[in-house]
Amino acid sequence: VQLQASGGGLVQPGGSLRLSCTVSPFTLDFYAIGWFRQAPGKEREGVSCISKTDSATYYLDSVKGRFAISRDNAKNTVYLQMNSLKVEDTAVYYCAADRSLRGYTPVLYPYWGQGTLVTVSS
Repeated sequence: VQLQASGGGLVQPGGSLRLSCTVSPFTLDFYAIGWFRQAPGKEREGVSCISKTDSATYYLDSVKGRFAISRDNAKNTVYLQMNSLKVEDTAVYYCAADRSLRGYTPVLYPYWGQGTLVTVSS
């Protein structure tokens, strides 16, 4: 399976971005999807995850109320809407897939896309 993350960029504090993760060649509903991020000098951390059926989601405490994960199985795409961005959200964001939602630890996910850089700066 291949994952393609996009949508990163430079945004001012308080701004918004929407990241997209497109999965191929299999249909998206085969997979739980997670968004992860890694800032310079820090370990990769789970930001948000969503189960195959949308029945379960997870958010990192520091992004609750600001980020929202959603999926459009018809488009094979998972989105991460990021609002009220803070400087500390600056990182490379990755999406990853697993056959079921087992958690939000990066090592649980066998399939990874390339990252997309999010820079929050004034």
